[in-house]
Amino acid sequence: MDGITELGYVRFDVSDLSEWQGFASSILGLEVVDEGEPGKLYLRTDSWHHRIVLEQGSKDDLAAAGLRVAGAEEFADMQQRLQAAGVKYEVNSREQAEQCRVLEVMSLSDPAGNPLEIFHGPEIETHKPFYPGRRMHGRYLTGDGGLGHMILRNRGLDDIFQFYRLLGMRGGIEYKIPTPDGNVGEMLFMHCNSRDHTLAFGPSSGKHINHLMLEVDNLDDVFMTYDLVQASNYPIMISPGRHANDQMFSFYFATPSRWLVEIGWGARPATHQSEYYTRDTYGHEMSKKLGPGMSID
Repeated sequence: MDGITELGYVRFDVSDLSEWQGFASSILGLEVVDEGEPGKLYLRTDSWHHRIVLEQGSKDDLAAAGLRVAGAEEFADMQQRLQAAGVKYEVNSREQAEQCRVLEVMSLSDPAGNPLEIFHGPEIETHKPFYPGRRMHGRYLTGDGGLGHMILRNRGLDDIFQFYRLLGMRGGIEYKIPTPDGNVGEMLFMHCNSRDHTLAFGPSSGKHINHLMLEVDNLDDVFMTYDLVQASNYPIMISPGRHANDQMFSFYFATPSRWLVEIGWGARPATHQSEYYTRDTYGHEMSKKLGPGMSID
């Protein structure tokens, strides 16, 4: 408990807040909460005040990944750890923490420039049970595994690994995939709880985020989402299949901001042991299909 314990929340800069509101509710089944704050919507998956924040902007990219520590002592220890390593950070004001619905929060970036917020003490609303935006067979899986996982941009796996080890995470290379040019593409996965991985780093694009994974506890919700996406203008970018490392059955599709969401089910818990794979178990074929006005960077 002396380092990061979960991916607690994420904030996204989005250019079309109205489209995102419909996408989050009708496609993903998230609960959309409007607190009357101009240009901002909150998305819930469980009893937290929010797990996702949508903020009106122009970047259509990750604004911050909220990484949780256990409490005030760990928050202070993290500051000392970062300072000793020469990592720049800023402890946000009490007002900024209240806006984030947490007790304390600091802002920093990883070696690839990915924006991070380390926090403790999220606001939990057990008096407001999660109310999905559309019918669901089950619920989203969070618990001690956090919101889910993300693949983020990197500018060198060695530096990224050392940085997140500093934050108390562990992991390593889990995929070594042969490429058409005869080389091997490596992917780094970092763990911090019972979820197989919380952050991962592989081939980079122009955006900070490649995809956000949300896990459900009922396989029918994967296929229900699949049907809804097929009937929409959001292209399916990776077909249904099962990963080799976390053994999750999932598929990927484009968001209004042109990065991807993965909806998955059936992942095994983290083994906390090193191993690697050269391909997925089955499926997960890449698609070039794009809907009207869509492009994947």
